Amino acid sequence: MIYRFRIILDTKEDIFRDLEIEPSASLEDFHYAIAQSFGFGGQEMASFYTTNENWEQGEELPLLDMGEGTTPMAAKSLDEYFNEANHHLIYVYDFLSMWTFFVELMEIGEKDPVALYPNLIFGQGDVPEEVPDTDFDAEEEINSLEEEDDDLEDGIIDYDDADFY
Repeated sequence: MIYRFRIILDTKEDIFRDLEIEPSASLEDFHYAIAQSFGFGGQEMASFYTTNENWEQGEELPLLDMGEGTTPMAAKSLDEYFNEANHHLIYVYDFLSMWTFFVELMEIGEKDPVALYPNLIFGQGDVPEEVPDTDFDAEEEINSLEEEDDDLEDGIIDYDDADFY
């Protein structure tokens, strides 16, 4: 048996990786596989967070033992978290930059006897140089759309500011 995951970078662009990994692999192994698939060295602090279907952040699963009853990633296997009912985690890499990823178990399949795991099976999009700005200002967006609507209602379109001749 093999787990197939889609890991999506929290950005407006479609940047994701599809990985295969054994269910018995530790969360730490998964951390390194994700980091490597996105071009990171894996040496920064990171955590997984449990989540529900609505991606609401829950319990932290840290890379290292942080005391207070936390269990480091190396001590937990993927099959302890992923099952029929639970197939989502949030992954945060590098707490100074806060690269945030959505991790979803897409399917459970058959293991390929000649493949080496973890296995990157698909990737889309290039990771930006800097952490993407994921703040969405709804009020600013609404005001911008209202201004566009006002211009259209007036029948006036100002072509002087256009980027073409």
